[in-house]
Amino acid sequence: MDLKGNFIPQNVRKIHMVAACGTGMGALACMLQDLGFEVTGSDQNIYPPMSDFLIEKGIQLFKGFSPSNIEPVPDLVVIGNAVTRANVEAVAVMENNIPYCSMPQALNHFVARDKKILLVTGTHGKTTTSSILAHVLDVAGYDPSFMIGGIVKGFGSNYRIGKGDYIVIEGDEYDTAFFDKGPKFMHYSPFAAVITSVEFDHADIFRDIDHIKDAFRQFVSKIHRDSLVIASGEDPNLKEILNSAACDVEYYGEGSYNWSLSNLATEHNHTIFSVTEPSGSSIDLSVPMMGRHNAMNMLAVFGVAKRVGISNELILKAVNTFAGVRRRQDIRGVRRGITVMDDFAHHPSAVRETIAGVKPFFKEGRVIAVFEPRTNSSMRDIFQNDYPQAFDGADLVCIREPTMLSKIPEQHRLCTKKLVADIAQRGISAFYFDDTDKIIDFLRTESVSGDLLLIMSNGGFDNIHQRLLDTI
Repeated sequence: MDLKGNFIPQNVRKIHMVAACGTGMGALACMLQDLGFEVTGSDQNIYPPMSDFLIEKGIQLFKGFSPSNIEPVPDLVVIGNAVTRANVEAVAVMENNIPYCSMPQALNHFVARDKKILLVTGTHGKTTTSSILAHVLDVAGYDPSFMIGGIVKGFGSNYRIGKGDYIVIEGDEYDTAFFDKGPKFMHYSPFAAVITSVEFDHADIFRDIDHIKDAFRQFVSKIHRDSLVIASGEDPNLKEILNSAACDVEYYGEGSYNWSLSNLATEHNHTIFSVTEPSGSSIDLSVPMMGRHNAMNMLAVFGVAKRVGISNELILKAVNTFAGVRRRQDIRGVRRGITVMDDFAHHPSAVRETIAGVKPFFKEGRVIAVFEPRTNSSMRDIFQNDYPQAFDGADLVCIREPTMLSKIPEQHRLCTKKLVADIAQRGISAFYFDDTDKIIDFLRTESVSGDLLLIMSNGGFDNIHQRLLDTI
């Protein structure tokens, strides 16, 4: 492919965004508008909440893709990674030699270039860890910028342009664009980076775990030797990847690591634990979040915050006031003593850790796990044998047949009915449903006071959360 048009020219004033309603693209569009650029956007479907954000910013949105959307010709077109090379706007950009770039290129050039990047990467926990870090910086008075893959409740947004020296970026390993198949995180040069874990995911672009490990190796190899990587010491893949890193590396985990977690317990809707620093001194934390995995996220943030220069006192103040992230252990409501929680978990490891994390907080009732396999990886049979044990901590499990299973070749599809049978074989009540209405009908009569309805999906799941609250 001829990439001569893939550059950002000088004196850009008008920018058009192709596929503007995605989480990252929409945030970037708002940031660019805030910076004084004239921004327009298009997408196949114009839907809230992102469409509301864009319209409130005064950004003109076009429904559907058309060459007319880039008339008059903008100075730059930002092309989202959901866009294929056959997209009519992308074709028009190429044919008319209009300068274009990817979302990470634009973010790096217009927003992050004069700031110190705090990058959070890894298979799990990126959004929560990024959000906590941004909150800590804000409480400490650093006035940070950020772009994160979820709505941070304390800010009411997934992006912010601050006046401070630091920007927090959630670094995705997914590919950048049709003209750049490398991971998005390759575009950033971090002052400090967190790597939470490296597991197989994104089966649509990665062949296997070795392919993913190679991507992270390339990322680590380009990190400046004066920078810092904070990484999970409990992940053997990460230790292998970081073995030859030229930069400083500090590990975190439960045990003998630079940043060590101990005395993990739950108390009064808080997770409490102790953090031992590299110096050997310890500090006790009590955080309004559930689960060991979130304690680990906090531990990673602690390491980065201390490198920035934030005191223990300010870190403690911040983590105690962190309000959470939408769609991460997000309690949508309580009816008749029944709690409805929304969570983004979809990978087997995330499902397992999420269930384990919430269970101690709902001892008076049952954890009823409601799962929709929806990602490209979760709808495939690659995790067929991993999912059953991921639900071991649940008291009852409801599995919905994926709505987009036709996107997966038939011979590679997850067999949902087999998954339900395998969970039941492990001694857990499990039920198969072919549509969302039947799940709602079932839970209306099945759930009782004290139960937690833990809804796990990376999509809207037919608005099941609100519909359950309206029904039960």
